[in-house]
Amino acid sequence: MFNWLQNFADWLIYSIFNIAPESHLGTALNFFVYDTLKILILLFVIVFFMGIVNAYFPVERLKNYLQNTKLFGLEYVFSSIFGALTPFCSCSSVPLFIGFVQGGIPLGVTFSFLITSPLVNEVAIAMFIGMFGLKATLIYALSGILLGTLGGWLLGKLHLEPLLSDWVKQILNQNTQQNLYETETRTFYQRLPEIGRGAWSIVKDVLIYVIIGIAIGAAMHGFVPKNFFSQYLGGGQWWTVPLAVLIAVPMYANAAAIVPIIDVFVAKGVPLGTAIAFMMATVGLSIPEATLLKKVMSLKLIAIFFGVITLAIIFSGFLFNLLL
Repeated sequence: MFNWLQNFADWLIYSIFNIAPESHLGTALNFFVYDTLKILILLFVIVFFMGIVNAYFPVERLKNYLQNTKLFGLEYVFSSIFGALTPFCSCSSVPLFIGFVQGGIPLGVTFSFLITSPLVNEVAIAMFIGMFGLKATLIYALSGILLGTLGGWLLGKLHLEPLLSDWVKQILNQNTQQNLYETETRTFYQRLPEIGRGAWSIVKDVLIYVIIGIAIGAAMHGFVPKNFFSQYLGGGQWWTVPLAVLIAVPMYANAAAIVPIIDVFVAKGVPLGTAIAFMMATVGLSIPEATLLKKVMSLKLIAIFFGVITLAIIFSGFLFNLLL
């Protein structure tokens, strides 16, 4: 879907700026241009779409349904599965998270999506089958969905809504105080300019966080050598799993991009469970993601979110090593 953006980034960095594709700087800048444009486009489209939904769908009714109807935890499962079906990395998932929160979806259910979306997608599953076989793929996919379900449920039970940023609280107040669209008789085309202005306003508010976050990820992507990790994670000692997760948190890549690197790790002697834990932490927890989330969460909420998921991934890594 975004091949044209990759072609543009290749043309700009390698042809116009004449930077060698195999250089660290070329790799980092190419990554920065491609991901910045992709995420800004996704952000605008998703927020614009949520504006349409808010204009025509009684979001408050959906919110009340999810909060008051006994679904026995299935809402977290459904949200986690939906996250697995969306081919987004962690930073690309943040715009959807903003849209969900803006739409009044309960925070725990939204967290289930945010956790699973970068961890599992159909491209990574297809690559996993080819590289590691069906058993490892099923364990990886089901554990990602389970992680999102349980993580969202736990975070939802903590009632963390007061720790959302003031910017999000203001949006939520506007949603509850200004429910004009449902009673208006304006046509869809008459409403579009206002919806577009609202979407662009949100994009402008988070633009600096997008740029800073992707810049950090691009530097990691371009300048950290791949063999650095396999050198320290290949011993199989108990502490290699927590170390792999802690090393991975500052990194940034989507699941499809990291799977080939995991294949190299395993070939160089890193246990598969440790490698999968590293992958999950890379795609599910990253400094760029935290930078973007700073716009919608307080630092305390980000720390709680990262802490819960980090511990869950470490536990999963030990479990993977036992099963695989």
